[in-house]
Amino acid sequence: MLVLLPPSETKRPAGDGAPIDLGMLALPSLRAQREEVVDALVALSADEEASLRVLKLSARRRHEVAHNAALRSAPTLPAVDRYTGVLFDALDAETLDASARSWLGAHVLIHSAPFGPVGALDGIPMYRLSASTSLPGAPSPRNIWRDAVSTAIREVTPGFVLDLRSEAYAALGPVPAGVDGVYVRVVSAGADGTVRALNHLNKRAKGELTRALATMRADIASRADLLHWARSSGVVVRDGAAGEVEVLV
Repeated sequence: MLVLLPPSETKRPAGDGAPIDLGMLALPSLRAQREEVVDALVALSADEEASLRVLKLSARRRHEVAHNAALRSAPTLPAVDRYTGVLFDALDAETLDASARSWLGAHVLIHSAPFGPVGALDGIPMYRLSASTSLPGAPSPRNIWRDAVSTAIREVTPGFVLDLRSEAYAALGPVPAGVDGVYVRVVSAGADGTVRALNHLNKRAKGELTRALATMRADIASRADLLHWARSSGVVVRDGAAGEVEVLV
């Protein structure tokens, strides 16, 4: 199976890994797109004021422009350790044992804005870029990534895809037709049966779900397998709209 996670705007600083090697990241067929975006982001960083404007950064976030300038030379951390915030705090990958982290490396991709989907254990540097930001001199993020990411997902023949990305990142590389998978929505059901989508708890639930999958080294090959695993693991997952499942919290 393949689990697709969104990134986080907040990140752990520094790192002790070698500078990023775009040719060694997961989904190597995306190298051309990665080079294009990284080149555009590094070029933008040469103009600090333009960077603040394009990236919608306040003056107190000025230091983040330097992170983009150093994309190719800065130290790296595994992607799953680089990102912080509600989802990644709930996943808490640093406390997982070696076997569970190995499972993350084999089954989890985190969909970054500058590099596309990267493996959970792929080393990435600090950066600042969102899914919706178009860079000067480059096509829109959707035009760069959408078809290329969908093709790359198909090429790895994942068997089953559990898509936990936000809609913004899912739009930058939909799971292609013909690949079995589900999109996950986190909801809460009221006493009257009314279902509502969640925000903060949405991220926490996705982190906890990914941690449970890694801890149990889950082997899921279909929607039916997912629902069976959830029942046996104490996770409340039910069928949702076509192509979707709902996690109840």
